[in-house]
Amino acid sequence: MAAASNDVSDSTTAAGAVEKSAHGQDAASEQQPDENGANGHADNVFQVTVKLPHEPYQTQIMLSTQEQVQDLRQSIVETPQTFQYSCFHLEHDGKRINDFIELSEVPGLKPDAELALVEDPYTEKEARMHVIRVRELIGASGDRTDTLQGIMAGLSLHDTVAPEDAGGAKHDGAEQSVLGDYDFSAPGSVKKLLPRPQDPAPKTIKAISVSPWNPPPYHLRSKGHLLYLHVTTNEGDLHQITSHVGGFYVNKSSNTKFDPFPRPAPKDYSAHSLLTLISKISPSFEASFTSLLEHNAKKDLLTIFQLSNAIPANPWLVPAPNSSHTAHQSDLARTQESYLISGVENTETLRDWNEEFQSTREMQKEAVHDRVFRERLTSKLFADYNEAATRGAMLVARGEIAPLNPTEAKDAQIFVYNNIFYSFGADGVGTFGTEGGDEAARVAVGKDVVGVRTVNNLDIQGLFTSGTVVVDYLGKRIVGQSIVPGIFKQRDPGEHQIDYGAVEGKEIVADDKSFIPLFEQLSKALRVKRHPVWDKDNVRHELEGSVETKGLIGTDGRRYALDLYRLTPLDVSWVEEYWSEPDKDGEAKPKDKDYPHRMATLRPELVESYGRLKLREYIKSELAKKTDTKKEGEEAEKTEANGGAKEPVEKEEEAKDSTEGKEVTKESAGPKEESSESKDSKEDAETEEQERVDISGFQFALNPDVFCGQHPQSEEDKEEWSKDEAEVRAACSYLITDIVPRLIQELKEGEVGFPMDGQSLSTLLHKRGINIRYLGKIAELSDKEDPRLQALKRLVIQEMIARGFKHFANLKMKNLPPPFAAACVAHLLNCLLGGELNAKPNAESDSTLKAMYPEADFSFEDLTPESLKKELLAQVALRYRYDLSSSWIESSKHIQLLREVCLKLGLQLEMKDYAFKKQAPVEAVGSETNGASAVNGSAMTSSKKKKNKNANSSPARAESPTSALPQQTFHADDVLNICPVIKEASPKSLLAEEALEAGRMSVAQDQKELGQELLLESLSLHEQIYGVLHPEVARVYHTLSNLLYNLEEKNAAVELAHKAVIVSERTLGVDHADTVLNYLNLGLFEHANGNTKAALAYVRHALELWKVIYGPDHPDSITTLNNAAVMLQSMKQYHESRLWFEASLAICEEVSGKQSINTATLLFQLSQALALDKDMRAAVNRMRESYNIFNSVLGPEDRNTKEAEQWLEQLTQSAVIQAKQLQDLAKGRVRRVQLTGRSSLRPQPSVGQTQSEASGTARPNRVDQRSIDELLKYIEGTDNPKKSSSKKTQNPKRRAQKSTA
Repeated sequence: MAAASNDVSDSTTAAGAVEKSAHGQDAASEQQPDENGANGHADNVFQVTVKLPHEPYQTQIMLSTQEQVQDLRQSIVETPQTFQYSCFHLEHDGKRINDFIELSEVPGLKPDAELALVEDPYTEKEARMHVIRVRELIGASGDRTDTLQGIMAGLSLHDTVAPEDAGGAKHDGAEQSVLGDYDFSAPGSVKKLLPRPQDPAPKTIKAISVSPWNPPPYHLRSKGHLLYLHVTTNEGDLHQITSHVGGFYVNKSSNTKFDPFPRPAPKDYSAHSLLTLISKISPSFEASFTSLLEHNAKKDLLTIFQLSNAIPANPWLVPAPNSSHTAHQSDLARTQESYLISGVENTETLRDWNEEFQSTREMQKEAVHDRVFRERLTSKLFADYNEAATRGAMLVARGEIAPLNPTEAKDAQIFVYNNIFYSFGADGVGTFGTEGGDEAARVAVGKDVVGVRTVNNLDIQGLFTSGTVVVDYLGKRIVGQSIVPGIFKQRDPGEHQIDYGAVEGKEIVADDKSFIPLFEQLSKALRVKRHPVWDKDNVRHELEGSVETKGLIGTDGRRYALDLYRLTPLDVSWVEEYWSEPDKDGEAKPKDKDYPHRMATLRPELVESYGRLKLREYIKSELAKKTDTKKEGEEAEKTEANGGAKEPVEKEEEAKDSTEGKEVTKESAGPKEESSESKDSKEDAETEEQERVDISGFQFALNPDVFCGQHPQSEEDKEEWSKDEAEVRAACSYLITDIVPRLIQELKEGEVGFPMDGQSLSTLLHKRGINIRYLGKIAELSDKEDPRLQALKRLVIQEMIARGFKHFANLKMKNLPPPFAAACVAHLLNCLLGGELNAKPNAESDSTLKAMYPEADFSFEDLTPESLKKELLAQVALRYRYDLSSSWIESSKHIQLLREVCLKLGLQLEMKDYAFKKQAPVEAVGSETNGASAVNGSAMTSSKKKKNKNANSSPARAESPTSALPQQTFHADDVLNICPVIKEASPKSLLAEEALEAGRMSVAQDQKELGQELLLESLSLHEQIYGVLHPEVARVYHTLSNLLYNLEEKNAAVELAHKAVIVSERTLGVDHADTVLNYLNLGLFEHANGNTKAALAYVRHALELWKVIYGPDHPDSITTLNNAAVMLQSMKQYHESRLWFEASLAICEEVSGKQSINTATLLFQLSQALALDKDMRAAVNRMRESYNIFNSVLGPEDRNTKEAEQWLEQLTQSAVIQAKQLQDLAKGRVRRVQLTGRSSLRPQPSVGQTQSEASGTARPNRVDQRSIDELLKYIEGTDNPKKSSSKKTQNPKRRAQKSTA
């Protein structure tokens, strides 16, 4: 079955091409160092000749013996001169090669061997696949309206960002710079999120589709007829074509007459491939097909291939329906595609998902190639399942599928579609009555997906999970699960539905012994304590996991773990403070104890972090014991050998440690503690070097069922239970008293990268083990004078408003028919963001349709900006325990909040500058607000400017029939689409991660060649397992480009940085925080390669994106502005670079304070820039300020202070000289000097990557008396060390930010 599905995916999406082509390029680049480094890989890659039946009769192909024959077939199918072949087999020495083996298994296959390509007869399926492939290849398939993917899904802007002539690396200052018109204070423009209009692709053929005569009648099917096609060539000729087992030929049929036999000569065109046949019947085809390939070659391959292993990112702003990017074309075959893909019976697409998941999990994983194959199949399977489950969930949400239990309440209805079981994430049957009802159910299914992913990542042999996806769409949360065999089975009386854990609430507890070893491994990995629970008869049961976690023995004999939402204990301090049991009489809860549900659990990262804290405490106490008696130390050394298997430190590292040796040492905890970013761990690491500690005696686990209504019976149990409760309380207080304040402190000091938007903020919190419900607490703690903390507070408040709005919007849309969703969303957005423009916006719902939906909830129409604000204040107070009344949406942050809301609800709005404020006098209704351009309504631009812009842009909108609409920010027509928001449970590839980690470790230990080989191996594994277009691959491209850059492999680093940008744009989003960081990285690497003009274009694009995501003046943008200034200096654009240094300094003074070392460093650089710009007086003043700060903060003896002092003397003398020489300037003496040979790579150290150059020209001998010529040379020669020191302090943040964002 897997083979069949692979077949479909390969030929339909040509996705394998990316893997092949990108992997092929990488293989080539990997081999170069390999051959030099003389390691074993190079022997496995060689060239073979493939003999072809038609011109050019042979072709050369590089292959690796590690690849499958399928990979070789794919590379033949994707190579331009062999495009025409899709139905063939390969022969070697006259013997047919099996398509499903590895190339290493082909006997006698060696370098320069000859393979023969032999065309096979078509089957009906092969013929259909061939037609689909040819349609895609020649650009005949029109735009697809895919219900799953949104408008312009998987968009990439990469190819439109770089300047046209970026290839020219060196430019002189006379030319206008890429950054010339950049405005630091202007608000972000959403226009930056849209690609430039591009020329349409050349048309190779007018139409190709299935003929109305299809399918062949019985008597002709037996003669080998498979399909009948219609082809209209560019010349306007209509040809009827028969697809036969032997190939394709033009037949004698017409639209009215059926005669599917070959035409007589000379028009008896036939060929084995449809591609060849079309070139025979259309004289212009060859030329237009060549120009189409050239047109596609201008784009990066990665930007045009379809994603097969990941769901593409949907942009939140998309072009209008009538734009050239989204024009809807006529294409008869679009509706025939499902037939072409899956045949008349349509049975090929029905898959037994559960059986596929579990049989893949049972595959062998001993040898590396087995693991690669298994993980590759797993990745593809999860991608296919996630797509299928999401499609079904959307149909359920739209009411297109009949429920299995139509008589029950809406929320209790269940559905089965495409072998996937669907239910609503709501408490339809009262399971969560005491926990918070629908709210609790909604949270539980979200946590369940995370739990399933956790179990999938642990990969415990013999423990299975069902495929699980949660889809939020149109206000509904829908859970799609693969059907576990036996879950619907009617059990005999006395038999339980569940075999382990709670049955029917917690009244009955089952404890089938066969689950114990499986759940034991799970609990050990997740630090869950084995504990007793009691059923309704107070009978004691020992359970390995939470009573909520259930085990089921399926009818297939496999053991399944279900309901994995309670893998960690309750956050008891939160629950006790803000939750109260629901009142029996249904009375309202007290205001301070009305949290919506009781599902507030601790995050696994917190449990892990708390475990490390306990381990440190344990080690300290052990060391203290050791100092008392040396005897104990000797005994411990003997028992150490047994410790390796029992060490309960982090799971993934545990495996690595144990391979290095059985002896568990204190050192093994060192890297882990450092990774937790705690300061005290570093001190521990130093003591670890001196003494070894046996940690096999260390135990730490938490009981997940404390505070959950369990009643211990015996005194012993009660005592143990109270200890468990105390331990959980300690973990909760560790979160509040240690983790949260420490994060705030680190953000204040700039030790971790500053989040840009809601997504990067959530990721940062989750990595530290902080739940989102603590946003209110973080807002309170960051309400201090410090500018960085004020920025954090603003971001946190924006996130709380966006999340509160999401919950409220879901509530309003939940019982609303789909045709009203756009009107509802537009009205809610008007109430949220358009209140200043129109305080009483109109809901634009279709009144004629409303009568047809008598049960629908149209309450959204009654909302006003005031009532919505009141609702949101209540939501934020309820969910985050924060009083928003003093702060609301900032006037300059409308576009940022709009983006957050769109991403959270899956909205796709029309791309335009929305007006959030009144731009013109009220009577000027002609200035249709949709055309207004003050993006954030920011105070940065004057109202006059706004009016002018508005006047310029409104006529474009005047043609539209909606111009008579009332003046409000959003209209229903602006909401073009709503996409599903998906939570899924696909596991990571452990093999690829291990190789990456091993490579990192080798590089850190200075084993560069080995490290490089391991890193490239990891890259190859990532690409093989995930396919190239996948977020995990974007992450590894990013990591590797950094590491290779530090290893001086600059060309390879640039190539990978380009790929990182494209893949993150297409899988995460064109304005995702990671995409911005990837662009910044790409700019640094391009500059280091001497391509500064392109580098500046990438940096500018990143800064423009930054404005849309965060707004101007992000605390971490100081480094970026500084880098841009250094790049401008290298291009001799001294005046412009001075402006960028000034902008960087302005933000630094605001963020770090005027007396900080960062500010002094930037003043130092700015002074040099001013000297280069021949403004000596200002240079002297800035250097004096720098010297004063260094002197007061670091003291007169510090190196920085002394250097600033000497510079100050030189510049003062030069300023005097310059004043005397002003009248001589016309001679051009200074100007000529200004352009002396300044190496284009000089500023590279400022980028903070390779240290060799930073230390290269540390300090020339200082001479007191200098002319200005020498001074300029001096500035040019030695601004680097200083800059590098500034970057050394700042670039680590950039690195950290990449890991946090």
